[in-house]
Amino acid sequence: MAWYNFWRTEKLNPAQEEIVVSLEGSGPIGSREIITNYTAYYEYLEVVNRAVNMIVDDTAEIPLRVGEPIQGLNSVVKGVRRSRVDLLLNKEPNPFQDISTFKRNLIIDYILDGNIFIYFDGAHLYHLPANYTDIEPDKQTYVKKYVFQSSIDYSPKEIIHVKENSFYSIYRGTSRLRAAQRVMSQLTRMREFQDNFFKNGAVPGLVIKSPSVISEKNKERMIQSWMTRYRPDGGGRRPLILDGGMDLDNLTNVSFRELDFENSIESAEKEVLKVLGLPPIMLDSGNNANIRPNHRLYYLETILPIIRKVNFALERFFGYEITEDVSNIPALQPELRDAAAYYATLVNTGIITPNEAREALNYDEQFGASELRVPANIAGSAANPTEGGRPADQGDSTNGNSP
Repeated sequence: MAWYNFWRTEKLNPAQEEIVVSLEGSGPIGSREIITNYTAYYEYLEVVNRAVNMIVDDTAEIPLRVGEPIQGLNSVVKGVRRSRVDLLLNKEPNPFQDISTFKRNLIIDYILDGNIFIYFDGAHLYHLPANYTDIEPDKQTYVKKYVFQSSIDYSPKEIIHVKENSFYSIYRGTSRLRAAQRVMSQLTRMREFQDNFFKNGAVPGLVIKSPSVISEKNKERMIQSWMTRYRPDGGGRRPLILDGGMDLDNLTNVSFRELDFENSIESAEKEVLKVLGLPPIMLDSGNNANIRPNHRLYYLETILPIIRKVNFALERFFGYEITEDVSNIPALQPELRDAAAYYATLVNTGIITPNEAREALNYDEQFGASELRVPANIAGSAANPTEGGRPADQGDSTNGNSP
């Protein structure tokens, strides 16, 4: 075989079959995450709901730029126009959803399940819920097919798959909330304990001490009488009279202040925020001087990496260069200001043209701004060093003598 045909030969991974059998098994690979648990945390825990919604909303509002075709990339689908891809990614993914709803559904799946599945029918994009989508691996290539609810099959050329980081699987990502599951479970139990405490009247357990033995029938009657007449949760504060030498004693010395769990709840909430990649200071009330750098850090280390993972999957599928447009993000404006000064220096020193700088800063080109600016020095023109300097000698006018 000639050397120029060697690189055109499709060489498969000989270890793919062993990877499928040893790591994933032979059947379809379903969601490893228990989505029901994460959904409950998302709906009922305030800090989880707020943090996830912030990431989802901030990610969905960033538009995408569709650039030129990537040279040398063998895209999954071919022949889709650049304008069509821009319409699908920024304006109308399908006839039934706006772009914001479509993107927010995708990112919620990314946070709760660790995977995004998008179906492309040749004209529109549709979201497939990740917890109902299974991956059937191929023992020779990579993916044989995608299965939705064990009934609908999709080929790899119809699905755009975005995978979160995962050590367990090369096929499916792991939810970010998995690392915070223990903390979220503790938060849930503390909140349930507080709810039960108030539901029972917010009164610590009491012990009624009797100097003599009371029959079981009289004990039950006395308990029912106490529960009926003395209920602080219903507004009843009727005093009771204990006779026969009976007196009261506390079952526990724990006060309500000790049951508030304020420090424990605050610490657990910060752990959840750190796992999701959200600086805890962004949810603190009051004026803080560090909010702006933390806001910028939040975009650089949490929002933009999520968008770029989606962009790489879209590039591989459509074949066009996909980048995020952050020109209207307030948290990243200081970075754009530095970029403006950087490009102004390049233009004024004649390295790039003004239109090249305008394109890099997301501005339209202007007529007559496609030429390099040649800087001038004090001695003369940098374009022609012979011009400028001392004027030609036309006589010595300082001493009044003529030539």
